[in-house]
Amino acid sequence: MRPATHETIFALASGAGRAAVAVLRISGPESAALLAALCGAPPPPRRASLRRLAGPDGTPLDRALVLWLPGPASYTGEDSAELHLHGGRAVIDAVADALAALGARPAEPGEFTRRAFLNGRMDLTEAEGIADLIDAETEAQRRQALRQTEGALAGTLRGWADRLRLLLAEQEALIDFPDEDLPPETEERVRGEIEALAAAMAARLADGRRGERLREGLTFVIAGAPNVGKSSLVNALAAREVAIVSPLPGTTRDALEARVALGGVPVTLVDTAGLREAGDAIEAEGVRRALVHARAADLVIEVVVAGEAGGSGGGERDPARLLVANKTDLGGAVPVGALGVSAATGQGLDALRDALAARAATLTRVEGPPPLTRSRHRAALIEAEERLRAARIAEWPELRAEDLRLALRAIGRITGHVGVEDILDTLFARFCIGK
Repeated sequence: MRPATHETIFALASGAGRAAVAVLRISGPESAALLAALCGAPPPPRRASLRRLAGPDGTPLDRALVLWLPGPASYTGEDSAELHLHGGRAVIDAVADALAALGARPAEPGEFTRRAFLNGRMDLTEAEGIADLIDAETEAQRRQALRQTEGALAGTLRGWADRLRLLLAEQEALIDFPDEDLPPETEERVRGEIEALAAAMAARLADGRRGERLREGLTFVIAGAPNVGKSSLVNALAAREVAIVSPLPGTTRDALEARVALGGVPVTLVDTAGLREAGDAIEAEGVRRALVHARAADLVIEVVVAGEAGGSGGGERDPARLLVANKTDLGGAVPVGALGVSAATGQGLDALRDALAARAATLTRVEGPPPLTRSRHRAALIEAEERLRAARIAEWPELRAEDLRLALRAIGRITGHVGVEDILDTLFARFCIGK
């Protein structure tokens, strides 16, 4: 259900639990009245003032820094306020009870940012960037999310939408004034501009899903025969005991996962069952799952034992596979194209981490224009490009105009200007309460 924006809301914007300071946000038409009831007349706009807070019955609540943020120059675009309280649970609860008694209500998850979007303070891609910034685990994710919150992707999309509107206006002129003295090259110029715009979108789509991969994280699967040291390698890379290590073949029956950061990119390492002819139904299922994970992985780390036959070589040259020769401490030779390591002694692990970090960086590196970061961006942009390709070859001007309108509508779905109510419900429900 869409929250009512005529109501005044409040929520804790800082982390839960005992702390030196807790920030409580207020937004809505009654923000000034709430401040007046709690601490007298609001302070000067955007200037922190130390005030004594009291409840509706005059009970002292706290001494706090109060910020008055009149709209539309506020995060939500509405009249807003912040109370910087002492961070004890009792203080927070007492102030929240006072606000509720004065007529405000607790905010829903993401409601502050949803109001900012509805009030035109940001478009949907910028709101998604804020969600990504909150969820960022690594430095690379933080940089990508911050770039999106600052409107990098929105700016590209606005530029495309503006070009589409001009094209549509010229196309409508060709339809409405067929007998007028329009330059004969107008229609060919429209077709050329359509082709250029479609090519720009196609180039953005051909990015290897780097933005989405960085936002979601990569999956590196560790595969190989039984007893080559896959579980030991996972434990060493994760710096903790993820998997049981045993000299018995077939100890790992299921896929075990560990989340690590490699080169600023979040990576899920997946330890899988040894690949061999299974001895029982359980092991057979483990082998099947190992193969499924390997097919879906961003990178397969194929592990062999140094000095033993195995692997297919060329791991350094295959972007989807890296050959690793484990147990070099036993004296075996390292195959050509493989990285030699010893999970037992740590030999070669730094070089392996560097190689994995380089692969992760290559898979997520974004240079130039801002990337698409969600599958819905990609789906809408594919539709827009397809509509432009159809417009380019349309014989009737009316059909070409309709294809241009559909392309513009698809772009509008990315930025949140058309048909996005279900997207809003999904996006903002995932925010924390105070955002």
